[in-house]
Amino acid sequence: MTDEKRGNFTGKIGFVLAAAGSAVGLGNIWRFPYLAAKYGGGIFLLVYIILAVTFGFALMVGEIALGRKTGLSAIGAFKALNKKYSFIGYLAAIVPAIILPYYSVIGGWVMKYLYEFLVGGALDTANDAFFGSFISQPTEPVLWFLIFLAITAVVVLCGVEKGVEKVSKCMMPILVVLSVFIAIYSIFMPGAMDGVLYYILPDFSKFSATTVLAAMGQLFYSMSLAMGIMITYGSYMKKEVNLESSVKQIELFDTGIAFFAGLMIIPAVFAFSGGSPEALGKGPSLMFVTLPKVFESMAGGTFIGIAFFLLVLFAALTSSISLMETVVSIICDKFKLGRKLVCAIVFVGAAIIGLPSSLGYSIWSDVTIIGLQFLDFFDFISNSVLMPIVAFLTCIFIGYVIKPQTLIDEVETSAVFKRKRLFSVVIKYIAPICIVLILISSVLDAFGIFKI
Repeated sequence: MTDEKRGNFTGKIGFVLAAAGSAVGLGNIWRFPYLAAKYGGGIFLLVYIILAVTFGFALMVGEIALGRKTGLSAIGAFKALNKKYSFIGYLAAIVPAIILPYYSVIGGWVMKYLYEFLVGGALDTANDAFFGSFISQPTEPVLWFLIFLAITAVVVLCGVEKGVEKVSKCMMPILVVLSVFIAIYSIFMPGAMDGVLYYILPDFSKFSATTVLAAMGQLFYSMSLAMGIMITYGSYMKKEVNLESSVKQIELFDTGIAFFAGLMIIPAVFAFSGGSPEALGKGPSLMFVTLPKVFESMAGGTFIGIAFFLLVLFAALTSSISLMETVVSIICDKFKLGRKLVCAIVFVGAAIIGLPSSLGYSIWSDVTIIGLQFLDFFDFISNSVLMPIVAFLTCIFIGYVIKPQTLIDEVETSAVFKRKRLFSVVIKYIAPICIVLILISSVLDAFGIFKI
């Protein structure tokens, strides 16, 4: 048992950069550009921005306000406001515990690619067989996974102010600078302008219901919602910090990085291949197979590749830090244990749980769950099932159990809540319907019944 003092962010800048760092992750760098390319470029971007300032805004305000009002992480926050609904906190706590291990496996892959570019192996990474050959090894991917996880654990071990906040203050400005630099380089490549126009000019003939569902799903995935992170970070937020203004700035960071990621990748791939659907392949094939070829074809491509994978590594680390911090905070709050002990427990647990995700592409490649490899299964359960369920229950809890006014009052402890009417309407009526649609479409998509 311990009476260790609960940490706090030093002020608004620390909170915003840490929360933005959590939101900015691998989903912004490779998932957003892929979806934007697939669903009409400019029209997807427009729909995403509209949803971010309405749907995303309301959900993020709700979660941060829950944390700040109670001063507790997910389990404690729901329990403090209504004991009957503490189960929502437990469901939310499961999400980062599932995501952290497999996310760290992918983080290890990013570290491997950065290492190869640094030591002169950029040409090797452009080989079609490189990625498959690397992840099919039983030892090296595990080693990089453990290194990535250890770096995450060291930052979290240092605490909220000296660890999470300090690293976020350092990494987030670098992330922004690297994003802008690579985007500018990309759009001036020969043949890239077609990709720029496709990406930023809305073509309303390409608008569809699936465009909206895909944008909502990405928003959900990108902004660290429904996994207890924003509740935890809200619990570290000082009462005098303007909550509404902070959320706007977090969204600006998150959407801005996603926008620049699109400018980095889509024009570059257009320049490389004319923007063929094959080149804009989904997920790992875009980041780990297509982009090294793009960099290899560029003048100064090795340098740009180093900058890009450094950017991706920082984005992955800021998100993994928030995932581990959330798990550590929940355990500390629940069992009143010291941070050092809990960090050690979480590191060992994540290492054990993450092994199947890493080995699922090598010695355990024949083992699947509902037809999915371990990493894909954990991703499906956390992102496609649990997160929508937690978000839906959170909306019901805020909208109909404690009522929106409870959190509006919390927001207004620091300043007038200018968009409180939007918050109430979205939380009570719009968000629950949207989330149910996301859940249904994601599950149907996973089983090949309805493709998003």
